[in-house]
Amino acid sequence: MFAEAAASGRLVAAQLAANAGVIAQAAKRLRMHPPTAALICGRGSSDNAGVFARYLIETEVGVMTSPMPLAVSSVYGRAPHVPDGLCLAVSQSGKSPDLVAAAAGARAGGAFVIALVNVEDSPLSQVADLTIPLRAGPELSVAATKSFIASLSAIAHLIAEWSGDADLSAGLESLPQQLDAAWAQDWSAALPALTDVTSLYVVGRGVGFGVAREAALKLKETCGLHAEAFSTAEVRHGPMALVKTGFPVLLLPQSDATYDDAQDLAADFARRGARVFFAGATTAPGVVSLPTVGAHPALEPILLIQSFYRLAATLSTARGFDPDRPPYLNKVTETV
Repeated sequence: MFAEAAASGRLVAAQLAANAGVIAQAAKRLRMHPPTAALICGRGSSDNAGVFARYLIETEVGVMTSPMPLAVSSVYGRAPHVPDGLCLAVSQSGKSPDLVAAAAGARAGGAFVIALVNVEDSPLSQVADLTIPLRAGPELSVAATKSFIASLSAIAHLIAEWSGDADLSAGLESLPQQLDAAWAQDWSAALPALTDVTSLYVVGRGVGFGVAREAALKLKETCGLHAEAFSTAEVRHGPMALVKTGFPVLLLPQSDATYDDAQDLAADFARRGARVFFAGATTAPGVVSLPTVGAHPALEPILLIQSFYRLAATLSTARGFDPDRPPYLNKVTETV
């Protein structure tokens, strides 16, 4: 896990160069035939990548986007009616039967299906109209890291081209070097507080909510922690009742319109006695600041999860786990 996450900068650089042609092809098709709506298909880390895609599509292109409940096609045998729609199916292996069934159902219902997949000759690619390779290479650790980051960079690349956002495209050019810098950030200040706890919250919002979910998933998988992900808005509606003295909270904000709300929430958590770790600079009393790398706001979540992965791998071993072999998990989970 540690070595594979560390390689993400180099892999993303190669991916951005190799995918230029297929991304241009996909973006041209989406501009010529603007989708009426978009569906996202994924499981696990790929589902979290889909949350990133949903916010980026809706904020950059203005197309209503929704996660697709895979069981509608795989269990109930129904195809969604999405004429002139888009379906983005995200997967490392491209083998899970429910994901393949959902993508095939979306295509039967009129959607243009784009598969973002690491295994290019997978069953998912065979049912898609177009495949965008993740190009992460073999991933030996059960806990996905580099394939998740490759999913986010491929999604950002596609949407930058589709929307014609020159600033986002320019930001992508710097992303590989920034990923290397993000990996070098020291988040070990959080280790003492997290080594012996049983539960925590991971909080983000907007385009960063997907990486908050991903961080919570990795803490469950590799560290045996009961971690829940919330948006900065949602956590105030009920879940705040559990936050008492010593309760750990990890906030992963990006420098966009949601940032001030994250700062306010960090201060509120601290006033309740929580042990708060904030990714970025903060002046809130009692809040621990974790160093970050600045970038285009839509790309900062990718850098945050890269810094987090180093912490998670270290925390896993500190808690007595093997981050490469989480208990009861397999690399490819084939659900129906």
